[in-house]
Amino acid sequence: MTEIYLIRHTQAEGNVYHAMQGHWDGDVTALGLRQIDALAERFRDVKIDALYSSDLRRAMLTAGAISRYQSLKLHTLYDLREINVGPWEARFFADVLYAQPHEAELFLNRADEFYLPGAERYGDVRRRAAAALEAIARENEGKTVAVVSHGVTIRCLLSHMLGKSLNDPTLPICGNTGVTHLFYEDGRYSIDYINDCSHLAALALPEWSRTPNLRAEAFSPAAEAAFYTDCYADAWRFAHGTLEGFSPETYLAAAESHHRADGESVLRFFDGEKVAGMLDVDPQRGERAGYGWISLLYLKEEFRGRGLAVQLLGRALMHFRLRGRRAVRLQAAEDNAAALRFYEKHGFRRLSSESGRFGKLYLMEYRFGESHV
Repeated sequence: MTEIYLIRHTQAEGNVYHAMQGHWDGDVTALGLRQIDALAERFRDVKIDALYSSDLRRAMLTAGAISRYQSLKLHTLYDLREINVGPWEARFFADVLYAQPHEAELFLNRADEFYLPGAERYGDVRRRAAAALEAIARENEGKTVAVVSHGVTIRCLLSHMLGKSLNDPTLPICGNTGVTHLFYEDGRYSIDYINDCSHLAALALPEWSRTPNLRAEAFSPAAEAAFYTDCYADAWRFAHGTLEGFSPETYLAAAESHHRADGESVLRFFDGEKVAGMLDVDPQRGERAGYGWISLLYLKEEFRGRGLAVQLLGRALMHFRLRGRRAVRLQAAEDNAAALRFYEKHGFRRLSSESGRFGKLYLMEYRFGESHV
C-alpha cells in the first residue's frame, strides 16, 4: 500500500488577478508564501519518503514546504501540470467569458464537452495525470509520498478515483494548499479526506469567489477625452483632496501618446455593462532600461474597497511581463496613504523620493521573478 498526500499549489498571480494560469508560469503571491509556511508546519512531523511536483513554478515552490524539515529530492513531472488552455493562457476570466461565452460555459460547467482549438481536453488531463499518479504509487509501494499539482488536474484525478463524471458538481476545485489524503493498493484508491485546509485557519483568506471579474477593453483617449479626463480628475481629487495642480490637457496628450504607441495601453474596465474604472500605462517610458510604467490606475468610487484594484494592477503587470520587461514602476504621493499600502501589499518597494506639489513622491518598483505579489 502507498500513502499519498495530494496537494494543490499555493496562491499564485492568476488566482489574485482572475487570470487563466494553465501552463503559464507566474509568480507566487505574498499570501501564497504564508500559505507555504503554514503547509510546512502541518507536515513538520509527518514522515514523507518521496516528493513529487508539477514542473511549474507555483507547484515546485509549494513542494518546498514538504522538504523544509526533512531532506527530500524533488521529482518534477510534466504530466502533473495544470490543464493547458491554449489561446486562453494568461488571459483574464472576464475577457474570455465575454468573448467566448459558449466555450467558457463548457469549460466551467460541462467539462466532458469542453473543446477549444489549441487547448487540452479535460479527459486528456485525466489520462496523463492518472497515469503519472499511478506510476508514483507503484514505484513507492509501502512508502508515504507527497504530490503537488493543480486545481483542475486534481479535480480530474478525483473524477478518476471516484468513478465520477467530470461534469459532477460534487467534484471540488481544491483550495490553494488544500490537502487530499488517500491510499493506493492493488490498483485501487481509497480516500481518507479531500481538500483539507485546516492549516490555513490562522490566515485571513480573501473572499475571492465573491469578487466580480472585471472585463477590459482598449479605447482611444482622444476619441473619449471627456471620459478620460473625468476619470483622471476624480483620481487626482481622491488622492490629494483637491484639483490644484491638475492639468487635463497634459495628461490627455500623454495618454493619447501611449495609445498610439501600443493600442492596449489605455483600458476601460466593466463589471457587467457598468463602467468600473480605467488603466493607463506608458509603453515607452523605461523601455530601454527594461521596466514598464503605470501612469494611472483608477476605480470609480462605488467600486473602491472591494478588492478589485488588484485586477487592474494585474493587467498592468501582465501587459509588461508579456512584452519582456523586467520590472514595473510608478510614482505614489506621500499623502496618498491608501495607494502606498496597496502597492506595497502587492510587491512594490520604494526606490527613492522627490519633492512634489503635495509633499514627497515615492518612486516604486515591482520586479518580476520575485515571489511577492
